[in-house]
Amino acid sequence: MKQAGQIVLTPFPYADLSGAKLRPVLMLRQGSRRFDDWLVCMVSSQVHQAEAGLDEVIAPGDSDFPLSGLKVPSVLRLSRLAVLDGAVLAGSIGTISDDRLGRVRQRLARWIAGES
Repeated sequence: MKQAGQIVLTPFPYADLSGAKLRPVLMLRQGSRRFDDWLVCMVSSQVHQAEAGLDEVIAPGDSDFPLSGLKVPSVLRLSRLAVLDGAVLAGSIGTISDDRLGRVRQRLARWIAGES
C-alpha cells in the first residue's frame, strides 16, 4: 500500500523532459483521492547539492536512516518535485519518520508561500 513517507524507486524526469533516470523518491502526498497521483521529491546522494533552508539531508546518524533503505547520506531534494502516477512508483525501499515527513512538508509549504 502506498503512503506518504515511503521512499520508492521510479523513473524521475529530467528537468528538461529529455528523459528520466531510475532513482529513489520520497512520496510527499497523494494528489487526489480520485486518482493515484503522488507529489514526490527526488532523493540524491549528491548531498553537496542541497539547497540550504529547503532540502533536507538524511544521514546514517539519524534515527530514521536505517528505516529509509538508503545506503549513503542523501538529500531529500524539495527543490526537485514531480507529480507521478502511482503505477510508475515501483518497489518501496523504506520510509522516513513521521516527524521528518512533517518537517519536510512544513519546509515545503513555507517555501511555496515565499517565506524562505
